[in-house]
Amino acid sequence: MSDDAVTRAAALLNSHRESIDRLDAILVYTLGERFKHTQAVGKLKAEHDLPPSDPTREATQIARLEDLAIQADLDPEFAKSFLNFIIREVIKHHEKHQS
Repeated sequence: MSDDAVTRAAALLNSHRESIDRLDAILVYTLGERFKHTQAVGKLKAEHDLPPSDPTREATQIARLEDLAIQADLDPEFAKSFLNFIIREVIKHHEKHQS
């Protein structure tokens, strides 16, 4: 492989990594915003003695996310796993508000 090809590959790699870093920041800020809203939902549920979990809503959201994942060419099982993780965290927060 020539030095030019290695230099081009290194530049391309750097470009991909810069994009990944920006996307990671977007993910973190997006999750932060999402959790601000779920915290508000948790407080509302606690104030009105509603259960911390809503299995119907969760199932709907998982199905919706699976469809979005397919449209985005993302493994739907990964998307489902990711959302299930987030849902578990949200429920934990909601349960804290209940106590």
